[in-house]
Amino acid sequence: MFTPHAASGYVPVGRGSGPCVAWTGCRTVDTRQARSSTREKMRMLGRLIGYSAMLFLLLSSSAFAQEAAMTVDERISAAVGPFVNPIVSIIFFSVPVFGTDFPLIVGWLVVAATVFTLYFGFIQFRGFAHSISIVKGDYLDPNDAGEVTPFQALTTALSGTVGLGNIAGVGVAVYLGGPGATFWMILAGLLGMASKFTECILGVHYRNEYPDGTVSGGPMYYLSKGLGEQNRAALGKFLAVFFSICCIGGALGGGNMFQANQSFAQMAGIFPAMQDSGWIFGLIMAILVGVVIIGGIKSIAKVTEKVVPSMAAIYVGAALIIILMNYDQIGAAFNAIITGAFAPTAVAGGVIGALIQGFKRAAFSNEAGIGSASIAHSAVQTKHPATEGYVALLEPFIDTVVICTMTSLVIIITGVWQPDSGVSGIALTSAAFSTDLPFFRYVLAVAAILFAFSTMLSWSYYGMKAWTYLFGEGKVKELIFKFIFLVFIVIGASMSLGPVIDFSDAMIFAMSIGNIIGLYFLMPKVKELLKDYTEKRRSGEIRKMGL
Repeated sequence: MFTPHAASGYVPVGRGSGPCVAWTGCRTVDTRQARSSTREKMRMLGRLIGYSAMLFLLLSSSAFAQEAAMTVDERISAAVGPFVNPIVSIIFFSVPVFGTDFPLIVGWLVVAATVFTLYFGFIQFRGFAHSISIVKGDYLDPNDAGEVTPFQALTTALSGTVGLGNIAGVGVAVYLGGPGATFWMILAGLLGMASKFTECILGVHYRNEYPDGTVSGGPMYYLSKGLGEQNRAALGKFLAVFFSICCIGGALGGGNMFQANQSFAQMAGIFPAMQDSGWIFGLIMAILVGVVIIGGIKSIAKVTEKVVPSMAAIYVGAALIIILMNYDQIGAAFNAIITGAFAPTAVAGGVIGALIQGFKRAAFSNEAGIGSASIAHSAVQTKHPATEGYVALLEPFIDTVVICTMTSLVIIITGVWQPDSGVSGIALTSAAFSTDLPFFRYVLAVAAILFAFSTMLSWSYYGMKAWTYLFGEGKVKELIFKFIFLVFIVIGASMSLGPVIDFSDAMIFAMSIGNIIGLYFLMPKVKELLKDYTEKRRSGEIRKMGL
């Protein structure tokens, strides 16, 4: 069924061929097939929405009564707490560093990013210009194997990382770490670019390509295949299964329920009348998400390539307006960032506190080393896996260096940050955006919903690919996961399931444990692929289209 391919692992036999000769007949068949495909998608969407609504009504028939709903929350929290809390404590285990708790999982991610940066010779800086060229489509051949363009792969992966953490998380980092946390956040973001480069090259190289043109890739495939090539098949399979389980848990929680819950909280804060209507908000979000994910990665990519630039433009544009309105404070803000990085201005831990908060926010925001992005990038159309490594390294730059930094600058420039004020998280960010233009809180609410929506789209795909890795490929199996995912959107918007959300966040970062172990073993393979790509560019075998 498959033949080996040096660049991507497997290619379908006979892809692109067909029996049609007369173009008029082919067009008639194509039209009928398109209509049939559209009707089938609508039927599948109808089933998804109908099943989701019925299951939710069964789960929370008393949703209209707030007291009853809270009782459900409390029961679930009490039931899962004893099992979940120890796992969360292990994943986010912290050690005291100069009086400040430092989560070891953050150190695990930052150390790996530093190792990859040094091993590949600061590739994030040397390859930045080439990355832009690939994203622009200069090297794109429509006949290459894959399902999405490099730009679509980038926006799909970005939609999974650019989320509410860019709004609320930065507020927490600046409050606890002071303006200096921004410096360390930027540094960690720059280092994380090398992690994304490494994992996304492997994601494309070891992906599966099927006869119908679809692909499946990500850490679960390069862990099992790549380590298998090194006679570590048992370790690779164990790490792949562990990663997949954690990915499903993270997709349903941090990539789903948390997003629905926090976006509804933002809306309810502006429109108090919505306070008891979380399930309605969740049902609307589930329908919108269902309309998109029913079409698979191509449908997701088509939406994210429009939503991600739009939401980034709205948010960054709003931040720029506020910064320009306070242009006389820009110099002082950068001075506070630089001096705060090396001076004891942090609420917790002085200089070390600023460093920890900055590193933590960057690691939690851009997900470099988690492995999730390589699932999206594996679907790219490309001749060589190295191209997607270059594309992927742009993600931490956009997510952390640009968007998180803009949030931080708004907080610092407007003067809303005050040590020991107690105002933190999204409340601090919202206060900063509303300082000069009160109606900007509505812009922030729109941005929050778009961030949540796009994050759910990407994580639905990540979770589905982990699901099919464990249970096998097939439309029915994909439909089952999509159904479960939509139900969890409604649940997330309706309930305050603290321990469940904490557990799902822990699952996301547990993904990095197996992923980074595999990346250390497979670093030489990445260097080999990078060398091959560089030689083919020099020889002209790989060149810009049209040249």
